Amino acid sequence: MDEPTILLTNDDGIESVGLRAVYDGLSEVGDVTAVAPAEDQSAVGRAISHEVEVRDHEMGYVVDGTPADCVVAGLEALVPETDLVVAGCNRGANLGAYVLGRSGTVSAAVEATFFDVPAIAVSMYIPVREDAAFSDIEANGESYGEAVSATSYLADHALGAGVFEQCDYLNVNAPVAEWGPAPLEVTRPSRLYEMDAVREDDAVTLHDRIWEHMADGDIPDPEGTDRRAVVDGKVSVSPLTAPHTTEHHEALDALAETYESEECP
Repeated sequence: MDEPTILLTNDDGIESVGLRAVYDGLSEVGDVTAVAPAEDQSAVGRAISHEVEVRDHEMGYVVDGTPADCVVAGLEALVPETDLVVAGCNRGANLGAYVLGRSGTVSAAVEATFFDVPAIAVSMYIPVREDAAFSDIEANGESYGEAVSATSYLADHALGAGVFEQCDYLNVNAPVAEWGPAPLEVTRPSRLYEMDAVREDDAVTLHDRIWEHMADGDIPDPEGTDRRAVVDGKVSVSPLTAPHTTEHHEALDALAETYESEECP
C-alpha cells in the first residue's frame, strides 16, 4: 500500500522524549501528524471532554485534553484521512490485562478502534520499583530505540499484511535499548494481579507488587505473556480487540427469565 497517514498521540504530553522519538521513526515510513496532550495525562484511561483547545505545533497539534480527546479531535476534525493511530511511546510499561483500562496510552488506541481505524499502543519498560522516578532512569531518546524500531516496522507492514483483519489494535512493550537487540514476540496480556492495600490510621496505601518482581527479574508470569517477554529482553506485541466481548451466558439467561419488575409504590 501507499505510505500511510499516521496520527500520533500519547499520554505523557507533546514535549515528551518518547513522542519525539516515535515521531522521528515513523516519519521514515509514513506521513505523521502528532495530536497530543499539552500536559502529562498518564493513567487517565478513556476520560473524555466536552470541548478542548487546540493549538498548532511543529509536529502537528497540541490539545488541552486527554489522549481520548486527542484521538476523537484528530480523527474527526484534524487528520480525518488517518490510516493508523499510534499512541506512545509511553515512559514505562503497560503490561498485564489489568492495566489496559487504566492506561491513557492504551486507551488512545482503543478509542481509535471505535472509528474503525487500526491502532498501535507502544510503551517502554523501565526496570524500576513502584516508588522510583522514571526520570531518574531515562537518559535520552536513544533509550527508546527498540520501541521505535518495532513500532516503525509494524506501522510499515501490519496494514498490508492483514494484521488488523484479525485484531483491532496492538499493545507493544519494548525493553530499553541499552539491553541490546530485542526480538519480537507475539504475546497475550498476563492475568497475574498483585495489587494490595494497607491501612494506617486514616490512610490506605495501594501497592502494585508486580513492579518489584519485574525489577528483580523474578516474575511468576508464564511463557507467552507480555510481562514474561519484556523481562526476558524481548519486544512484546499483544493483538487485542475492543470493545469488551460478550458471550452467551446460560445462568444469566435463566435469571432474566424469572425476573419480575417490582412496581414502585
